[in-house]
Amino acid sequence: MHVIKRDGSRVPSDLEKIERCLFWAIGGLKGVSAKPVMKQVEANLYDGIETSKIHTILTQAAADLIGVEEGFHPNYALVAGRLEIFRARKEAYEQFEYPHLATHTQHLIEQGVYDKELLEPYTIEQLEELNDYIRPERDMMFHYAGSLQMTSKYLIKNRVSGRIYDAPQHAAMLIGMAVLPTHYEGDELIQEVKDFYDVVTSFEGSLPTPIWGGVRTPLRQFSSCVVVEAGDSLAEINAACDVASLYGAARAGLGGNLGMIRAEGSSVRGGLAYHTGVVPFAKKFEASVKACSQGGIRGASANMMWPLWHLELENLVVLKNNKGLELNRVRRMDHTFQINGYLWQRLQQGKDITLISPHEVPGMYDAFFADTAKWVELYEAAEKDASVRKKTMSAVEVFTMLFLERGETSRVYIMNVDHCNTHSSFITEIAPIRMTNLCVEITLPTKPLLTVDDPNGEVSLCTLAGVNMGRVGLDKLRRVVRVLVKFLDALLDYQDYVVPAARNATKKYRPLGIGVTNLANWIAKHGARYSDGSANNLVHEYMEAFQFYLIEASVDLAKRFGACPGFHATKYSRGLLPIDHYKKAVDDLHDEPLHLDWDWLREQVLAHGMRNGTLSAQMPCESSSQVSNSTNGIEPARELVSVKGNADFSITQVVPDYEELKDAYETLWEMPDNMGYLAICGIMQKFFDQSLSTNTNYNPASYEDGMVPMEQMLYEALFFYRIGGKTLYYSNLRDGQGDEDQAGKGDESHSVESAEASATSPADLLDGAACAGGGCSL
Repeated sequence: MHVIKRDGSRVPSDLEKIERCLFWAIGGLKGVSAKPVMKQVEANLYDGIETSKIHTILTQAAADLIGVEEGFHPNYALVAGRLEIFRARKEAYEQFEYPHLATHTQHLIEQGVYDKELLEPYTIEQLEELNDYIRPERDMMFHYAGSLQMTSKYLIKNRVSGRIYDAPQHAAMLIGMAVLPTHYEGDELIQEVKDFYDVVTSFEGSLPTPIWGGVRTPLRQFSSCVVVEAGDSLAEINAACDVASLYGAARAGLGGNLGMIRAEGSSVRGGLAYHTGVVPFAKKFEASVKACSQGGIRGASANMMWPLWHLELENLVVLKNNKGLELNRVRRMDHTFQINGYLWQRLQQGKDITLISPHEVPGMYDAFFADTAKWVELYEAAEKDASVRKKTMSAVEVFTMLFLERGETSRVYIMNVDHCNTHSSFITEIAPIRMTNLCVEITLPTKPLLTVDDPNGEVSLCTLAGVNMGRVGLDKLRRVVRVLVKFLDALLDYQDYVVPAARNATKKYRPLGIGVTNLANWIAKHGARYSDGSANNLVHEYMEAFQFYLIEASVDLAKRFGACPGFHATKYSRGLLPIDHYKKAVDDLHDEPLHLDWDWLREQVLAHGMRNGTLSAQMPCESSSQVSNSTNGIEPARELVSVKGNADFSITQVVPDYEELKDAYETLWEMPDNMGYLAICGIMQKFFDQSLSTNTNYNPASYEDGMVPMEQMLYEALFFYRIGGKTLYYSNLRDGQGDEDQAGKGDESHSVESAEASATSPADLLDGAACAGGGCSL
């Protein structure tokens, strides 16, 4: 039998060569064997097969053995991961060994693949030192899921031909080398690059897709999240759509606030025109986003914001629904509805909610975010004013509509706008928070633009990273946090900005969003659980240290490089730290004291300022968690062994440390409800200065007649509000098959029961029997 080599030559096959590669991949691993892998490979060989195809068969044969049953083993994930990285190295370098860092980098610079300035800050001696510091053996840490993320998304490649240009250790080193010279030089620069490389390649810290897939290339836009606000004028709407299109093409996830747009039938130009309403402009925004791809790395996506009291609520709340005509749906976007405590109270009290077009009452829309008391005054006056066009609905009907769509589609989100402002980094009267982003963890100030080049608007960006809790205990946390803060802050000066309003807002506040991943693994290692409160004190202690070290690192940067120009607009400038303005009800969920010297830290903040207006945000971590073989962000593991997939591949993944912790993990569908998880999110929110991508999950099989009661969904959402929760992201519904979850099953599934059916009266909906002792009262 013959094989076809990469150069096209035909040579006799060499099974021993395949075996040598396989024995390298299984080296040092327990529970794995070459025999079943080779048996599968030999069964799929044929005369004239390409050698690259043989390697694919070899990798897949190992991947097919990932599991925990007899004949399978979790360590085959490492075997397959190593083989996939082996392939990447051979393709990128035409050899297995890493070539000299500078030589290969210069070669790709000349080809236009890498940034032409990449090597300029470094002397020959420094490049030798960094080349010698690379640790190829760290490629052996990749599990199969992580290696596929690297080769499909994160390594630089020709997105047309699929040709890979680099491998993980070079990529990590070059990311630090590209960014950190903006702030450091000489021996200090080399040490900073090494520290960053160690944090990333040891999987202590994780990076998002735009950084992995972009830094070291000529493209210089690495912020994961962009939030842009549309005003009520045609010019402002068009400008927001243009910004969305530009940033959608630049690999950012988008939040679009269209809630200011007046309702259908409103007067335009003194009655000379009849307003077409919100939906046509929502479709325009959708088209602007979806017209752009992101270079094959991921599709452009966006999330739209709407106040719950908008006159067109009935049209807006069904925009994601599969029923209805394409003309009146915006299904390729997600939708966030903005609520405050006053509207939650109207639900509890069984009262009505009045729907009003935002333009009808001057100042009311702005007050909704900046001054709740003023908004209530204007809102109640408008309800009594016969000249204001309005519609009145029962609060139960409004919330039923909203949560039915949330339950059925999964992609209707909640933003508690008052908590996003009272527990924000920013002084509300100076910089109110009026929207969030694609994954609802970002809460930054925005201002509408008149044109795409308007420098007076504010398009806020947030740049992300994460700490791997499974690898970083309290003893390592300060070091890892400081490395990530320094890197991300330097990135803000390294990257380019698509529009002036984004540059100005970023340089003004220098916002960062650092979160955590692998929480489920960390909880299991501590012998605790999500659902019974045993993890609450542990989470409190860790998150206190996490935010404390973030602020300390930002103060130290301010000492050296100066505070951010917009520091005066932050609560930090008044000596107010997150522990000073959180919702105190969350302290009913734990009894852990504060361990660190916050008074000293407050003095440091007041004396030196802070380099960054925000520091913490909890993002979803699905892709980046796979790279480090972590559980996703703060989420419970759905199963100990799960099958995950996307458009490119499907893989079996086993939770980290399965053999040691298989009896310690609490999986998602073992949890009786969302209360324990939401409590942990509330404790985290106490310290975070932005928000968390907080999900809710429901298993219809746990409820009578297979229907999730609306009472349960509303009870949990109000509990989350009571303890200071800012935003709710996905509402996942288990499909009943035990191996997958669905983002809604369509209206025909009837898996969510209406509030009218599940509550005896509006007053009983969340108080009384449903909420023992009135514990969810606002």
